[in-house]
Amino acid sequence: MKILQPACSRKYLDIHSMHRLEKTANTEDMMEVLAELLGLGCPERGLRDAITLDLFSHALLFCRQQSFSLEQTSAACALLQDLHQACVATPLGNVEECYRYFTSVLFCHGVRRPPFSINLFKEEQLLALADYVVNTYFRHFKLYKYVFTPQVRLDLSLRYVGLQSPQLSPEEETEKEGTKEVEDRAVTQQEEPETAVEPEQEPSQVAILRAYIKSQLNKELVQLQQLVEERLQASEERLSSKLTVLEQPFQPPPGKGKSKAK
Repeated sequence: MKILQPACSRKYLDIHSMHRLEKTANTEDMMEVLAELLGLGCPERGLRDAITLDLFSHALLFCRQQSFSLEQTSAACALLQDLHQACVATPLGNVEECYRYFTSVLFCHGVRRPPFSINLFKEEQLLALADYVVNTYFRHFKLYKYVFTPQVRLDLSLRYVGLQSPQLSPEEETEKEGTKEVEDRAVTQQEEPETAVEPEQEPSQVAILRAYIKSQLNKELVQLQQLVEERLQASEERLSSKLTVLEQPFQPPPGKGKSKAK
């Protein structure tokens, strides 16, 4: 049996924080109090703090425009905070998982089924909040992930088990250097030096193996890159289709035919 997560009302920004924000006279004062409540630094010092402050300040302005109560505003900020934490939890693409998580937790605040859900928002308020988050946060999902998550790089190193690269002993290296010096002196003493053609060295087994592994690895990487790009493209298309459906205005179902006036 799958149990839904409980509602996250008044998380991070509780009712006392809402009272402090309600007393602010203008947007600048509200942003200062909000930065203090969220534990953010000066916006000019850190890019992440500035983006976080901008995200929640616009969310508060939206809640005021929708005439949300203090409890509803606190819950809306908590939902947005949980969504943001789910987004930045991994640098990998998880937009579909975050969207499913947000919608499931959002509708837990529209139906009274204690202790798993509570009817904190009305139906039109839920739709308005969902449209706002989709058009603001999910539209810039990749930008939030780029700023708040570390970049992932693949460092690949190969180790050949059972094979060692050919190494010359110190005696062979000394003999090779002496032979090379003698050949250089003989060439300089000749009046008409002839261009010596060095015989091509046959590639060793290690070199052949390395070249084969490198070629096969490059082929696999190309195929993997194509597969990842195809999956990302399909994921973006599915998300775009869902966003398009959500952006369409809500139309009530057609009613039954009215009785004609006599």
